[in-house]
Amino acid sequence: MFKKAAVLVVSCGALLTACGGDAQSENEEIVSNLIEAGFPASDIMVVDNAVYVGRDAHVSLDASREMLQAGSETAEQYRTTNLVGTSVTKICVIPTAQFNSYSRLSAGLDLAIENYNSQGLRITFARGSASDCTATISAKTTSGVGGSSGFPKGGKPYGTLNIGVGLQDYSVDVNEHVITHEIGHTIGFRHTDYYDRSISCGTGGDEGASNVGAIHIPGTPTTATRGGSVMNSCFSSNESGEWSSSDRTALDYLY
Repeated sequence: MFKKAAVLVVSCGALLTACGGDAQSENEEIVSNLIEAGFPASDIMVVDNAVYVGRDAHVSLDASREMLQAGSETAEQYRTTNLVGTSVTKICVIPTAQFNSYSRLSAGLDLAIENYNSQGLRITFARGSASDCTATISAKTTSGVGGSSGFPKGGKPYGTLNIGVGLQDYSVDVNEHVITHEIGHTIGFRHTDYYDRSISCGTGGDEGASNVGAIHIPGTPTTATRGGSVMNSCFSSNESGEWSSSDRTALDYLY
C-alpha cells in the first residue's frame, strides 16, 4: 500500500529481469503464471529480486502456481484464490526490534491486531511469539512511506509485513490503516479498487480482473469509492484506520 501518487522504484531492472540466473528463471515463471491467472503485465513488477502485483503484494513461486491450480469461479473483486486454511487458528505477528523502535508503527500494529480480533473471526492475531501460534508473520521496517506484504500459500498467511519508516511522520491512525491493509493481503485480500487504481490513488489503471485472481466476496459492493475500504490501493493522510461496513462483511464471509 502506498500514499497516493507514490511509485515503486524497480531496482533490478524491468519486467522479467532479476538479479541472478536461478532467481531470474523463477521470476519469469511467476510472471508467466500471473499473466495466465489474469493479471495484466503492466501491473507486474520485479523489485529487489521479488515479483509484486498491485505494487505491494509479493507473489512467491508457490503462490503463483496455486493460483493456476484453483480452477475457475465466477468473479469480480476482493480476494485471491489463496486463503488461510482452517488449520491456522492463531497468527502471531512478531515485530523486529527496529520496528518496535518506531512508536507510531508499534502503536499502529497493536491497533491493527485489535481490528481483526474485534470481528470474532475463526482466526485470532497476537503480538509476539507464543507456544500456541499456528502461523507467524514477521513485521519489519523498510524505507519510504507505505508498506508491502504478499498473498497466502499452502494455507498459511504470507510471512512478512514490510512497513515504511516514513509512516512515523503520520498519525497512529494512518499507521493502523496501512498495517491493517498489509495484514489483509497476507490472508488473501485483493485491493478493493483493483480494477481502477485511480479511485484511491488519483492515477493508475486496472490490476487485472481475473476469474482466479480477483474473486468477488458475496455481500460486498462490486465498485469501490475513495475512502470506502481499508483495502483500497492507496491511502491519504486522514485515514481513521477503521473497517468500513463492507470490509466487515468481507472478513465475516471468509473467516
